[in-house]
Amino acid sequence: MKKIKLPDKVKKLINTFQQAGFEIYLVGGSARGLITGHKIADWDFATNASPEEMLKLFPKNSFYHNQFGTVSIVMGPKKDDVLEVTTYRTERGYSDRRRPDKVTWGKTVEEDLSRRDFTINAIAIKLKTQNSKLKIETIIDPFEGQKDLKKKVIRAVGDPNKRFQEDALRLLRAVRIATQLGFVIEPKTFTSIQKNAFLIQEIAWERIRDELLKLLASRHPADGILLLYNSGLLKYILPELLEARGVAQAKHHIYDVWTHLIESLRYCPSKDPIVRLATLLHDIGKPATAKGEGEERTFYNHEVVGAIMVKKIGRRLRLSNRQLDRLWRLVRWHQFTPNENQTDKAIRRFIRRVGQENLQDILDVRVGDRLGSGVPRTSWRLELFKKRLAEVQKQPFSVKDLKVNGHDVMTILKIKPGPMVGKILQALFEEVEDNKEKNQRQYLLSRIPEIYQQLNPHNHRRQRAAIECQTTKRGVAVKVEE
Repeated sequence: MKKIKLPDKVKKLINTFQQAGFEIYLVGGSARGLITGHKIADWDFATNASPEEMLKLFPKNSFYHNQFGTVSIVMGPKKDDVLEVTTYRTERGYSDRRRPDKVTWGKTVEEDLSRRDFTINAIAIKLKTQNSKLKIETIIDPFEGQKDLKKKVIRAVGDPNKRFQEDALRLLRAVRIATQLGFVIEPKTFTSIQKNAFLIQEIAWERIRDELLKLLASRHPADGILLLYNSGLLKYILPELLEARGVAQAKHHIYDVWTHLIESLRYCPSKDPIVRLATLLHDIGKPATAKGEGEERTFYNHEVVGAIMVKKIGRRLRLSNRQLDRLWRLVRWHQFTPNENQTDKAIRRFIRRVGQENLQDILDVRVGDRLGSGVPRTSWRLELFKKRLAEVQKQPFSVKDLKVNGHDVMTILKIKPGPMVGKILQALFEEVEDNKEKNQRQYLLSRIPEIYQQLNPHNHRRQRAAIECQTTKRGVAVKVEE
């Protein structure tokens, strides 16, 4: 028997079930990871205990909130200390191509495995405690998933048409898992994906988004996109990308737009799926802006059109507001020119547009763009531009870097909060932006009344009267109000 090292939370969970007389197996990706020796991110278990029996086993740290037999058990203080255990089950009817219409608790683990998507996920491992250590006691593999693991093949359990019609997300999962593991999809299964690709339209965009981002985060995302194309799924997920096929570029480009985008993704150095998505889509506006032929061909404002397009794509994929903003910025400003003659002010403007937090991301998009065009990874101008970016960020970069603030403005001018405070601070910042030596507190304080007068001379005279002029009435000092 094979000795294995498992987290304490997993050991404790398994021992609790077994001591109570219940079966419990590792299943799905966790069983696969145990066999191949890969890191296990999510632990999945199947048991013959009903949800009600599991809640009794863990009365203070478990909860059950679905009708599919999955109980969440909290085994520690961290977020990933929550383990999910599902009762053996059989399923009937998938009228929405997503969830079973009827779920029945199963009696054996073999029954449970027969409802799963792919053979490499239809493996169950029973662990046994021996001398306080857990060892593999039994591997249940009714569909020869271990053989497919060795052959690096994705194969549907049973009839692939039935599997994909039960849950159409499995179409995309097959491509995603193949991409993540570097496997191939068995011919009969792949043919079934092509035949049933249209069913992906019945799946919620949130589920499609999650699978797509996992694919993009894998080691070979470009191959995954090509597999999506060959499977017929891409036209339902990113149809805009297909418009780039066969769109020739100027002669100094060695690829059409489609191939350039795929190769750019291949060479993007970032592992962030949103940065990789931006790299894949950075020239998505070129087909709509193409004019002329050969060396004279142009794509003026393709980055503007592309930015509009990716906003629509991002909303369709139900990206979060932050993800959507990053995607838009990276596409909108990817066409930056690293000119050695740029002023500090121009570089600061670029940084504000892109966002300081996105600077490395947009440089990664540029690296993918260059390598995907068949040119070297960098140039002396790009390297100089990187240095300038670092230098400029050491200087006062925004109003918040000033040595004075809104409270100082209101105190000196004796005014209430309002737009005028912001206008004065912005005017001060523009001075400092042109000459960082002016970012001295005493100098800026002295400039506040002067800038106020320039911005609103009439109100300034009245304000000055309120500050300086006082009269005495019946022996009491009375302030002259505006």
